[in-house]
Amino acid sequence: MKHRFPVRVYYEDTDMGGIVYHANYLRFIERARSDWVRRLGNDQNAMRDAGIVWVVRRIEAEYLSAAKFEDELIIETEMTAVSGARLTMVQKVLRGDVPVFAATVTAVCMNAAGKPVRLPAEIRALIQ
Repeated sequence: MKHRFPVRVYYEDTDMGGIVYHANYLRFIERARSDWVRRLGNDQNAMRDAGIVWVVRRIEAEYLSAAKFEDELIIETEMTAVSGARLTMVQKVLRGDVPVFAATVTAVCMNAAGKPVRLPAEIRALIQ
């Protein structure tokens, strides 16, 4: 299942050259992941209260084209792998049909002590 999330580039997202500052793509894809998880029906506050949180373990990113002030972007998120405590997804930032940024993101579930824990069964059921 592919999730699509719209983002508009604001002035604050750009650098001195008028293009999206490189670190802001990470913010855009984080928003899209949060929206995706919420739309799946996962309550991240309830997870945290139960002592489990999502943590990004790895991001492999590729900058493909420059996005600029006022661009309307779409962030596509697609899960590619699920294991005991880990999710891997591909996220793409598109301006129309033009790829601007792509990332492979690995997220894990951790407990309050910072140790990896298995995905709760109810979460696994939502994403499979």
